[in-house]
Amino acid sequence: MQIHLTGDLSENLIQGIHILQEDLNFQLTEKGIHVQVNKRVGVLEAGCDGEQGFIHYENPIHFYRALGLFIENSINCKRFHVTEKPQFINSGAMFDVSRNGVLKVDSIKKFIRIMAVMGLNTFMLYTEDTFTLSNQPYFGYMRGKYTVAELKECDDYADMFGIEVIPCIQTLGHLTQALKWDYAKQIKDTDDILLVGEPATYVFIEEMIASITEPFRSKRIHIGMDEAHQLGLGKYLDHHGYKKRFDLMNEHLRQVLAITSKYDLHPMIWSDMYFRLGSKSGQYYDPNVFIPQDVIDDMPSDVQFVYWDYYHEEESFYQDYIRRHKSFGSDPVFAGGIWTWTGIVPNYGKTFRTTNAGLMACKQEGIKEAFVTMWGDNGSEGNPFSGLLGLQLYAEHTYAAEVTEEKLKSRFQICTGGDYESFMNVKYLDETPGTTLDNLNEANPSRYLLWQDVLLGLFDSHVEQHDLVNHYAHWEKEIQGYSQKSGKWSFLFDVYEKLSKVLRMKCDLGVRIKSSFDRQDKDQLRFIADQEIEELINSISELRDAHREQWFITNKAFGWEVIDIRYGGLLARMDTAAKRIKNYVDGRIDELEEMQESRLAFEAFYGWEDGALGHCNLHHRMVSPSAFS
Repeated sequence: MQIHLTGDLSENLIQGIHILQEDLNFQLTEKGIHVQVNKRVGVLEAGCDGEQGFIHYENPIHFYRALGLFIENSINCKRFHVTEKPQFINSGAMFDVSRNGVLKVDSIKKFIRIMAVMGLNTFMLYTEDTFTLSNQPYFGYMRGKYTVAELKECDDYADMFGIEVIPCIQTLGHLTQALKWDYAKQIKDTDDILLVGEPATYVFIEEMIASITEPFRSKRIHIGMDEAHQLGLGKYLDHHGYKKRFDLMNEHLRQVLAITSKYDLHPMIWSDMYFRLGSKSGQYYDPNVFIPQDVIDDMPSDVQFVYWDYYHEEESFYQDYIRRHKSFGSDPVFAGGIWTWTGIVPNYGKTFRTTNAGLMACKQEGIKEAFVTMWGDNGSEGNPFSGLLGLQLYAEHTYAAEVTEEKLKSRFQICTGGDYESFMNVKYLDETPGTTLDNLNEANPSRYLLWQDVLLGLFDSHVEQHDLVNHYAHWEKEIQGYSQKSGKWSFLFDVYEKLSKVLRMKCDLGVRIKSSFDRQDKDQLRFIADQEIEELINSISELRDAHREQWFITNKAFGWEVIDIRYGGLLARMDTAAKRIKNYVDGRIDELEEMQESRLAFEAFYGWEDGALGHCNLHHRMVSPSAFS
């Protein structure tokens, strides 16, 4: 497609337009259709009368979305007029680069280009210890931490597209990786929480704040402070005795805000600690939570509170909690979630149900800012680009009072080059027989059935109640089709295809080994050891190769060693299983001790009731009941 743009075009816009030519498959040329660009207050518009086109925009991010809309509609017809009204002032995404997967600079730039065409103007980079502190060489040591130059390069690139990069750090909890070195002894309350009230703690926090804000234009910063469950109950308790944790929270927050004020910053924090402390059971979403008015009165006013919620499907719940946040006296920010953190595949059933409810409530309650998180819990086995469909859903909510599936599909194809059904349907590697519709109980069998030990069979009592083999066989074939049409996203679907094959072969293998042993069917045991396990080892190796290639396309090298160790452990245990079974059927050993144990229900975490396939998201719990340390 050839277009010729004239009108209100800044130098940044011109640079961005040239960069997007390849992604959007258009060419700038004077021979192309003439498009008049006007910068003005109000709704964004894109249209064409058959001869000439126009784009009207208020902010740079609106221009890029309108450009995408113009190209999309020009493909289908010569005459069109599209009008959209932004529902939020700021919306975007938070990218987790603290759970081993640290995005390459090129990956960040790719996300920025895609987000620009989607119309998302906020890019949040969640760094616990993955940025450089010049005076602390062990901070982020061997973790892929960003240099100041790398972060500045990202900020410059984002600014060209009208996107604000907001640094996100932790100034209270979630600092296990940062605090594990000897330099942190003086400032550590517990393994993951800073020692509040200690002067050296605030020197350290200022060093973090000064360093992380240096590369960025934005004066906004997210300073974390969530899930510090043991606040004041470690070294602080030993030194000072028990103190009301509401008071500790407010005192610490005030000291940190004194630092952000020194650097002329506008901070935000997660809100959950106030709600947990106000709940008798320590829950964040306790409907009976009570935060005393004197605590609210004592809360600093120069900070925004971020309400994070990835769990509820009812608009009414979000509305209630948004109103509770408003009682703090400031405009809350809403943070939803794309469920990328429960394994290699995203849970899009849960993502869509919670996002639609949460963002509809935000629009009804007049929330001005919303962003979506993409966490990488327990090693970042999944790939952040698998979350693109969730980003598109956020973008469509940002520009429409209600979102239609038809428009979501067409926008996704234009903005990402991806196929809606292909991205969506990988959810069925987790949404299996034994799980709920839309996987609302957060089951992740594709993860624990990949890693579980076939001789120990921790999940086998659940597996044997459901036909998973045929389920995975069906989706293996379907995903093969997706792989063939995935284009530039083939590195995602190659992993999904190979994962589905491994799951088909492995999901009930432990069940069949135990059943064959119980029947004393040594011929079947020999067949499993000689053929099935050997074929499975080859398939696991192929999955590992594809997964490794995917990682190095997207992330820095650091962190892959953990997943390498997981695959290595899995392959070693498969080899041991074959060896032990062969020794047993050949009479070299008299017993398989692992087969003498009854297979109990997993009965840990949640979602395992009545034989259902539930949720487990800690690798060490999946592979063995034995101690890992």
